[in-house]
Parts: sequence; structure tokens; C-alpha cells
Amino acid sequence: MSDVDPLPAATVVPNGSAPLLAEGFDHGQVTAIRHTVASHAQAAGLTGTRLDDFVLAVNELITNAVRHGGGQGWLRLWRTDGTLYCRVSDTGAGIDSDRLGDRRRPAPEVAGGWGLWLARELSDEMLVRSGPEGTTVQISASLGGPEPDPLVG
Repeated sequence: MSDVDPLPAATVVPNGSAPLLAEGFDHGQVTAIRHTVASHAQAAGLTGTRLDDFVLAVNELITNAVRHGGGQGWLRLWRTDGTLYCRVSDTGAGIDSDRLGDRRRPAPEVAGGWGLWLARELSDEMLVRSGPEGTTVQISASLGGPEPDPLVG
């Protein structure tokens, strides 16, 4: 898993796969987008905790785009070869490279800074491209993967 691997600059879905969802959003659409992502992810084959984790990770990314990335964003959701992908892009000022490289869990008393950490922890892979022109974060989840053991931490 890499955190700062380059992503293609285009916001189209890679590999010519048809998107399950391709939407722009702003603050007023975060809840609706989250529900739509949940429906599509479930239809694509995610279930149980894996579905909940993926949807929470996407929610963190779209919330970050609205809060820190210029007030709006673009989401692409697609399925390729047994994997579900979500890419969220914004036009904010970018994320500081020190912040991107910091993989530590935020302190419990800290109100912010949880979004990228949660997205990384709750997905199989997270890739980021960030700069002054905006940020794109892509996460993935293997379909049909085993449910995590709730007793293993």
C-alpha cells in the first residue's frame, strides 16, 4: 500500500471501465452521495463490515473535499477485476507533503485530522495525488474478501 503514488491527472475512470457512479457534489449533497455509494457498493458485491468500512472511507474523502478542497468535488466509482474503486477529486490548495507522509493515528483528543487516516485504514489501498491544483484520492476494496475478525485488532 502506498500513500503518495502518482495518479493519472484525468478524472475519468481508468482502464475504460464504465463508471458505476460519476457525480459532482458540494456540501448539500454529501449525505445523498454517501447513500448512493453505499447502494452501488453493495450491488457490486461489498457486504457487512467491508461495505460499512468502504462507505465510511468514501464519506471521509467527500467531507474532506468539501471542507478543505474548495467546497465541492467529483466522485468516480467503478469496478474492475474483482475490486471496487472510488476516486474523489477537488480543486483545493493541496495537502502538505508532511501531512501526507504522516501515517500516525491522530490523538484521541484532536477534533480534526482523522479523514485521510480513516480512509487509509478502512480501504485495501489508498493512493493520493496532491498539489496546488487540487487533490485526488483513490481507494479500493477487494470484492468478496473475507470479513475482518472483530476480535483481531
